[in-house]
Amino acid sequence: MTETTTDRMRKVKSILVTQEAPTDLNSPYLKLAEKFNVKIDFRPFIQVEPVGAKEFRKQRVEILQHTAIIFTSRNAVDHFFILCRELKIEMPAEMRYFCISDQTSNYLQKYIVIRKRKIFTGLKDTKDLLEILKKHKNEKFLYPCSDIRKNDIPDFLKENGFTYTEAVINRTVAANLSDLKNVFYDVITFFSPSGVNSLMVNFPDFKQNNTRLAAFGPTTSKAVKDNGFILDIEAPLPNAPSMAGALELYIKKVNGIK
Repeated sequence: MTETTTDRMRKVKSILVTQEAPTDLNSPYLKLAEKFNVKIDFRPFIQVEPVGAKEFRKQRVEILQHTAIIFTSRNAVDHFFILCRELKIEMPAEMRYFCISDQTSNYLQKYIVIRKRKIFTGLKDTKDLLEILKKHKNEKFLYPCSDIRKNDIPDFLKENGFTYTEAVINRTVAANLSDLKNVFYDVITFFSPSGVNSLMVNFPDFKQNNTRLAAFGPTTSKAVKDNGFILDIEAPLPNAPSMAGALELYIKKVNGIK
């Protein structure tokens, strides 16, 4: 991945977004591509792999000693119930489920018979879910999560004296990006330190040269800089709270668009 010029304010013609392609036709990325005639490709740099029964047992977590389970994604639901099947554990009818959104709670019906009195659902994000948890302090919570996760839920449970256990049920690993070896983009966007790590795992000799790097959030920005790269685009910004918004401001600037 090499180029020669060092001018970082060159026009943007191509962008790689290191996430799954959007299914929504109203995606801001698709609008961005159309508005500025820029090629935008999507490719996840990380993937989630389930933890097997043998590895899970090393955590010494007794699932059935808990009275409630917290789910923050459909991935967590899948990996949890597949793990239970491996462990030959059947969820008791009285188990309660606390889900971050309707999408996640509705997905539960893939594995259990849904009964409203046992499922509690947030409106759309973690903040809503925490408000619901406040009303159920006597539960013994199990929080199935990835090895890389946000601190908001466990910090809340700890600070408020809840009885809970974290259980790592999946791991975030670098995706195989070998097919991108000789592909170049003007901008590559990152959304987590894991994405930056995946770049280095796949391309340990990566030279940034004229590739502009964009990062969402302070930890991702730090990961870009810690690897010795120049961070050209940082999000969120006061006038651009999303990555798509930050990209738009940058494209206008370097492409000379008013």
